Amino acid sequence: MNINVYIERLILDGIKMGPGQGAKVKAAVEAELSRLLAEGGVESGLQSGGAFPNVSARPIQVSEEIHPSRLGRQIARTVYGSIGESK
Repeated sequence: MNINVYIERLILDGIKMGPGQGAKVKAAVEAELSRLLAEGGVESGLQSGGAFPNVSARPIQVSEEIHPSRLGRQIARTVYGSIGESK
């Protein structure tokens, strides 16, 4: 299975970040979500592919000190919880 994850726009409302950190978060989300989908699959209703304008996911906790790669992985895991294959 070939999986390509591209996030056109990632909105992080209320999170203060330095220059370039937003792009690092976005890249981390794409990389981690690609990994999770490749390893764990996708929910059967989504296996035909497609684009998703938005995905509902549970809230996450963000500490005051932002680590872009950690935040990106946390976001990806939460999103995967909404679209990944149920085990």
